[in-house]
Amino acid sequence: MTTISVWTGRTGASKRSLRQSLTGWGFVAPATLIVLGLTVFPALWAFYLSRRNWDGISPSTPAAWSNYERLLDDPQLRSAVSHTLVFTAIFVPASIIIGMLLATALNRQIRLVAFYRTAIFVPFVASAAATGILANYVFSPQFGIANAALRVLNLPEQQFLESDSQALLTLCVISLWGEIGFTVVIYLAALQDIPESLVEAAIVDGASTWRVFWHIKLPHLAPVTVFATVWQTITALQLFDLVFTTTKGGPLGATQTVVYYVYYQAFQLTHYGYASAVAYILFGFTLLITVGVIAYSRRVKMEAF
Repeated sequence: MTTISVWTGRTGASKRSLRQSLTGWGFVAPATLIVLGLTVFPALWAFYLSRRNWDGISPSTPAAWSNYERLLDDPQLRSAVSHTLVFTAIFVPASIIIGMLLATALNRQIRLVAFYRTAIFVPFVASAAATGILANYVFSPQFGIANAALRVLNLPEQQFLESDSQALLTLCVISLWGEIGFTVVIYLAALQDIPESLVEAAIVDGASTWRVFWHIKLPHLAPVTVFATVWQTITALQLFDLVFTTTKGGPLGATQTVVYYVYYQAFQLTHYGYASAVAYILFGFTLLITVGVIAYSRRVKMEAF
């Protein structure tokens, strides 16, 4: 009799557990299907297109791996890759260093600190397209605020986005203005998680402000730095909206990035197969960098993921 009661109880518990699981999946299934439909299906479709020639209207024809072979002999793509790498090399370290310094400054009890924190974060939540449109007015050679400030300081005016030698650097400045709020927020959160007792003990022992930062705060910020580096690298490699709303890849192709080149090939030249191949190579390169940084951080016991 006791055995039957125990078995009945286990059966009832199993049914309740199954019912709860089905109820949970019932809630998350629609969202899961939407996410899969917007990620997995487009990725598979893009890979299919990358091995075909298609203009979006006429029937597609098989291309095997010719679109990928074409990548090696494309001077425009090489130029776009070089622009993207230069932008990444400037943007990522600058965003990390400036974000860390600003977060350290805003981690103090100063007057109007909440206002300063909000002001720095607002550009990050603003639309990148809106940021690009605003930048056109700020850096306009004729009517821009930037040149107006240079005139007041008796400095020579610049062409900014209209100069092939200055446009990419100007885009870096605009991107930093829009993205620096992200690194400031995550560094500020990490700084506030550092035990105050460690800092106080170091100060009591006679450590200077620089030594406190270098030997106590900076090691605690290492995992956040790994995360921010990966995030900002992906952001830099995917630069498109600012280019689209400011320079359109010009002048003379000086700001044409890889993602903008994909857009150009797909939606202006209707080379959907070749554009998909370029996009897949960019995805593989981004994935390789991300995995490499994460693996290195775990090897040196600096895990951020």
